[in-house]
Amino acid sequence: MQKKAKWPIQKKRESIAMSKKIIRRAHVSTSHLPDELPEAIKQIYVSRGMQSAQDLELNVARLQGMTADTSLMGIDKACKLLHDALINKMAIVIVGDFDADGATSTALMMSALELFGSNHHDFIVPNRFEYGYGLTPEIVDLAAQKQAQMLITVDNGISCIAGVKRAKELGMQVIVTDHHLPGQNLPDADAIVNPNQHGCNFPSKALAGVGVAFYLMLALRKYCREQDYFTEKALVEPNIAQLLDLVALGTVADVVSLDANNRILVAQGLKRIRAGQTRPGIQALIEIANRNQQRLVASDFGFALGPRINAAGRLDDMAYGINCLLAADISSARVMAAELDDLNKARREIEQGMQQEAERVLTSLNFDESNLPSAISLFQQDWHQGVIGIVAGRLKEKFHRPCIVFAKAKEEDTDIEVAEIKGSARSIPGLHIRDLLEHIDSQNPGLIGKFGGHAMAAGLSIKQKDFSLFQQRFNETAEKWLKPEDLDSIILSDGELSSDMITLEFAEQLRESGPWGQNFPEPLFDDSFTLVQQRIVGEKHLKIVLEKETAQGSIVFDGIAFNVDVSVWPNNNAKQVHIAYRLDVNEFRGKRTVQLMIEDIQAVN
Repeated sequence: MQKKAKWPIQKKRESIAMSKKIIRRAHVSTSHLPDELPEAIKQIYVSRGMQSAQDLELNVARLQGMTADTSLMGIDKACKLLHDALINKMAIVIVGDFDADGATSTALMMSALELFGSNHHDFIVPNRFEYGYGLTPEIVDLAAQKQAQMLITVDNGISCIAGVKRAKELGMQVIVTDHHLPGQNLPDADAIVNPNQHGCNFPSKALAGVGVAFYLMLALRKYCREQDYFTEKALVEPNIAQLLDLVALGTVADVVSLDANNRILVAQGLKRIRAGQTRPGIQALIEIANRNQQRLVASDFGFALGPRINAAGRLDDMAYGINCLLAADISSARVMAAELDDLNKARREIEQGMQQEAERVLTSLNFDESNLPSAISLFQQDWHQGVIGIVAGRLKEKFHRPCIVFAKAKEEDTDIEVAEIKGSARSIPGLHIRDLLEHIDSQNPGLIGKFGGHAMAAGLSIKQKDFSLFQQRFNETAEKWLKPEDLDSIILSDGELSSDMITLEFAEQLRESGPWGQNFPEPLFDDSFTLVQQRIVGEKHLKIVLEKETAQGSIVFDGIAFNVDVSVWPNNNAKQVHIAYRLDVNEFRGKRTVQLMIEDIQAVN
C-alpha cells in the first residue's frame, strides 16, 4: 500500500478492528401483507422490498409465469443446436468453472443431458493452478482430445474470446452459458445465453450460472417436445424440477442476489431436499456437515455445503466436487464427501494462516481504524492461490474496505519480470469492483492482464513487477469513487425484539419465512442486555449468557459470538452489553433451544 499512516500507533496492537454503527430500519405500513403474519415478520418483509402478498408466493407456477425462459436472449438458437446435437449423437463436452456455482452447473448439465438420452457427453473443469479460469485455448485442446464436436460452457465463457476462436478453428460448435458481466467484445460463439448480455430482456439479471443452465434445460425440454423428440426416441419427458436441488445449492453458494426469481428457485430446491428428493451427493454433504436434512436452510448451502465443494477447486481438482454431486449411490457419495471434508479442513487452516499474516502486514504499516486506506491490496510470495478469494472476503468484512489479495500464478515463476500474480477482489456497497478494474485498465493500458466479475467480486491478473503500481492505482481510484459514508461499517437492524418473541417458536417461524441470503438478508435485531456469564470456546468464540428484565420478571438467553477479538473479550468489566443478533435454533443431542447468534457486541457500562 502506498498511502502512509497519518501518525504512528501509540500502542502496539495485535489486530485492527473496525467499529460498527447500528442503524435501525424505519417502520412502515404493512397493510398490504396478509393479516395472519406477525407484525414483526411483515416489517421484515416490507423492508426487503415485498410489495404484495403475491411476492410471498414461492411456488413453481409463479416462477414459470414471471420469468419465461424464451425471454433469455440466444436461448432459442441454443435449443436448436442442442436438439440437433442430440439427434446426431454429437460428442458434447461441458466446460465448467472451479467454484460451487461452476460445479453445480456442470453437474446439472451432465445430469440433464442424460435425461435427454445423451450418452456422448463429458465435462472438463480447468485446474486453476495449471490453466486458470474459463474456456482457454489450452482447455479447447483438451476437449479436442475427447473428440468434442460441441462445447457448452457453464458459469464462464462470456469473456473467453481466444478460447472460442480456437474451438471454431477446430470445427467445434460452441454454446456459451454464463452470468458474468460481458466486456466490450463478445466471443464468436454459435449461441450465447447470459441474462446480462446487452439486449437481453430476461428480468432476473441475478441468475447464477447454475440458474442459467437450468433455464436452458427447461427451454430445451419445451423445444424437444415441440419437435416430437421424446416420442421419436421413446423417452419419458424429463422432470427438470429434479435438478432444483443443484440450482438452490449453486445459487446460494455463489452469493448472487436473492431477487424474487432466485428466492423461488432456492425455496423449491430446499423443499425437495427436505422431502428427501435429492441426489446422493448432496445428501452425503449434508451428513458430513452434520446438518439436519429435514430442517435445512439456505444458509447451510453457503456455510456448510458450498465450502466443502469449493475446497476441491481451491486446493486440488474440482472434478472431485462434481463427481460427488454426480454419484450414483449414497455409499460412493459418502466416500467422496469425506474427501471433500478433509480438503475443506486443510483449506481452513491455510486461510486462517494467510488472514493472520495479512492482518500482521496491516498492523506493521501502522494503520488503525482512523487511517486505513480506502482500498486494501496485498501480495505475499508464499500465499496460496486457491484461498485468496476467501481471505479477501474476510479482510473486507473485518475492515469494511474493498480488498484484493494476490498470489503467484505459478510457484515455479521466480523471474519477477515475467512472473504473473492472480488477484481475487471483494468489494463493499457503493463500489462496483468490476467497473473499477475496467476503469484502471482503460487509464493504464497493459497494467492488468485479464479481469472479470461482478459488482461485489472479481478476479484479475497482473505482472508481479507491477504490483506496487497497481496498489497505488487501486487505492487512488477507490478513494475517488467512494464517498466517506461508504467506508462506515454499518449494521442494518430490524429493531428491538420483545422478550416474549425471543422464543423457539418465533425462531422457527423466521427460519421458514426465508430463504434468506444476499440482498434479502436474514432478520437481525439489536438490544441491550445484562451480561451474566462469558467464556471463550474453540479458541476465539465468545459464549455468553444474557439477562433481560420484563414485567413478568427476568429472562435468561444463551448467545454466541464467533471470531471475537480475544484481546477485548472476555471483558470482566462489562456488566451491560448492546448486541446485534440473529435469532437461531441450536440443536444439541436431540434438544432444540433458542440461541442468539451475535453479529456485534459492545460493552455499554
